[in-house]
Amino acid sequence: MLFNSYIFIFLFFPICLLGYYGLLHLHKDWMARLFLVGMSFWFYGYFNFSYLLIMACSIAGNYLFHIILSRRQDKKLMIAAVAANLGVLFYFKYFDFFLSTVNSVFGASIALRNILLPLGISFFTFQQISFVVDTYRGEVRDCSLLNYALFVSFFPQLVAGPIVNHNEMLPQFDKIGSQRVQWEKIAEGCGLFILGLAKKVLLADMFGSAVDYGYANVDFLGRADAVLVALFYILQLYLDFSGYCDMARGIGKMLGMELPVNFRSPYQAVNIVDYWKRWHITLNRFFTKYVYIPLGGNRKGQARMYWNLMIVFLLSGLWHGAGWTYLIWGAMNGTLYVITRFWQRLREECRRDKEALHSGRADVRNKIMTVVSRILLIAYVAVTTVYFRAESVAQANQMLLTAIKGPVQKISMELADCFRLDEFWYVLKILHLDHMAWSRSILMWLVLAAGIYLTMVGPDAAQRMRRVKYRAGSVLVFAALAVWSVLTLSGVSIFLYYNF
Repeated sequence: MLFNSYIFIFLFFPICLLGYYGLLHLHKDWMARLFLVGMSFWFYGYFNFSYLLIMACSIAGNYLFHIILSRRQDKKLMIAAVAANLGVLFYFKYFDFFLSTVNSVFGASIALRNILLPLGISFFTFQQISFVVDTYRGEVRDCSLLNYALFVSFFPQLVAGPIVNHNEMLPQFDKIGSQRVQWEKIAEGCGLFILGLAKKVLLADMFGSAVDYGYANVDFLGRADAVLVALFYILQLYLDFSGYCDMARGIGKMLGMELPVNFRSPYQAVNIVDYWKRWHITLNRFFTKYVYIPLGGNRKGQARMYWNLMIVFLLSGLWHGAGWTYLIWGAMNGTLYVITRFWQRLREECRRDKEALHSGRADVRNKIMTVVSRILLIAYVAVTTVYFRAESVAQANQMLLTAIKGPVQKISMELADCFRLDEFWYVLKILHLDHMAWSRSILMWLVLAAGIYLTMVGPDAAQRMRRVKYRAGSVLVFAALAVWSVLTLSGVSIFLYYNF
């Protein structure tokens, strides 16, 4: 089930809210938890019933590991639990990639299985790995099967994150029933959901249609087209994924739960290190705690630290998808990350003249360098995500070559038409501007400007909600956004991160 669908907005979630708070009003706390588990199972099983069976078996198996590990800290059993989770993930997500690689390297002709990838398996697998590892480490207290099932299946974060920790959610589940309805949180959650929905259906999907056109017609793109398509994709990716997370956090708030922030304006970062502190925060937290630190972190010298960082980025690329394009994306990010960390350390060692650093001239120079750094970072992110989006390495290379030395020609009107909205076109007709040569592309530039402002200049959704004062004007704005978004749902697309 999609957040951006009629069945979710008008049927599923109203039933969920009424049923949940109705049971709390009757002081049926455990039934309220069971109700949320049931609704989460409905939410996940709506895609495909076989998905639900896979997730239910995964929950049962990992809870059994938790019970045994909580009684005796058996390292071999913990490794077996992690291996079992990774084995399931490997089979569903990477087995066909493995077979195709074997076929390519050895000239074999092994038939691919065409295995159906269960939605969100990467997310709930990592979540359960963290749980069993933390149980082995003695960090998890007693947890009932009901709370554990809710921890894994809680529908706002089930299929696309954020990847939550037990210490973030289990204490909140224990408080179900002890807290009164907080209308302020419900209002904030509703606002977050509307902002996330608008980001998804009004902006991300529009950028997405242009990106799909661009990658389907690489041979016919000019230089400016290719540059725009690369820029459109980084805007689509962020608005789509952060929009989902805003909706997830909004739903959580309306149910009285706080989900962790997963994005903090990453396109406003000044370098790649800063960027990865802001992008997909919960995934980076997972890799830091369960991969980077166990590998030795920065405790075994600089060279080992840089190697550990590269391993993390390669694994991050592979986590996002089974393909060489994802590995290249991870390697490109890891390479710049390591170089930046090395440069930062070198600058710290060489920095002696603190007075000059704080002089007025240095402040101006630093501001200029900050702007330049942000622009260069966005350019680099756009280049790396060409590989992230492309269907093959060859297609990614072709797109980049077109952007660098493709034909110099006018921007494709077919690309501009991907931004065509009927309601906007009617406005142009009323104003008698529809016959102007630039009328077909004006909306593209307006949407691009809005996307750049929202992602690279303005505050993020969480910051906006903290500033909101619930007056008539703001309520009308949210209502208009909600109505406009709902009317646009007929052209919905699945969230990008459902594929990962």
